[in-house]
Parts: sequence; structure tokens; C-alpha cells
Amino acid sequence: MGRGAPARPAARPAADSARPGLAARPVTERNAPSSSAAWARGVGLVFIVVMLLVTLVPTLRSYLGQQAQIAALRDQVEAQNIAIDALKAEQETWADPAYVEAQARQRLKFVKVGDRAYTVIDAVPQTATAAGPRSAPVVAATALDSHAPWYGRLWQSVQVADRPTAGMPSSAGSGP
Repeated sequence: MGRGAPARPAARPAADSARPGLAARPVTERNAPSSSAAWARGVGLVFIVVMLLVTLVPTLRSYLGQQAQIAALRDQVEAQNIAIDALKAEQETWADPAYVEAQARQRLKFVKVGDRAYTVIDAVPQTATAAGPRSAPVVAATALDSHAPWYGRLWQSVQVADRPTAGMPSSAGSGP
């Protein structure tokens, strides 16, 4: 070996490695924890689970909220795409010169040179003539007391509002 290096000790004899002092001690089971150690481990485990929940629940909540927003935005984009398709179809119909001419005649009352345009004013719709003469609209509410304070008039209007036939003469409510 080297000049100043100490020599290695020789291997120990087999009797030395048996250590008779340890063999004389009673054997105890090291795997069985005491009740206080088990309790401490349980508390530690509960603490870890609580910390994980405190950390993960808000993150999960925001993730789910963002997923809901994404779904709503996708629905909105789909609705806008449908509206765009409808507008493109309308644009195609307006590209037809015959359609534009018909709309100009109908909406703007345009006529070609030599044509005559007639406009009827105060025309009675056919549905009103078939049903009979028009009658004046009937107001069901009675006249409120104008000398009452504002809260009294308000209360009178609340009482009359729930009765549709209030203030109508009894003969108007009956049929022929």
C-alpha cells in the first residue's frame, strides 16, 4: 500500500458478528404502530386531503365555468353562422333584377314610363266589413276620484285592474 496509508483491519471473526447482546433482547414487532402514531398519521392524511380540496376545487370550478362559456360562445357562433347564411340567401334574391323591380313597385310605388299608379286612401280592410261595423273601443275602468290623494288613486287603480268588466254597463256585458 502507500507510504503513509494505514493498513486495513483484518476481517472480523464470525463469532464477533453474531452479537450475543442483541440476541438476548425480546423481539418486538416494529410494524404495529402505536395508537397515537396512527392518529397522527390520520390527521396528517386528512390535512393533506383538505389542502388538496382547497387547492383543486376553485380551479375545477373555474375550469367548468370556462367550459360553459365556451359552449355558450360556440352556440352563439353557430347562430351567427345561420344568420349569415340567411343574409347571403337574401343577398342572392336581391341580385335578381326582376325581384328588385317587383320590390320597387310594391314598396316604393315606382312605375314604368307609361304605366299608371293608383293609391287608395282610407280603405277599409275586408276582414272588418265581414265582421260587421266597427264599434268604439270600450274602456272597462271607471273614472278615478280626482280629489283623492295619489295613494288613494293608486289603490283604486289596483282594485279596478283585476276586474275586466269593472265600470262597464250591465247591458254591454250581455250578448244579443
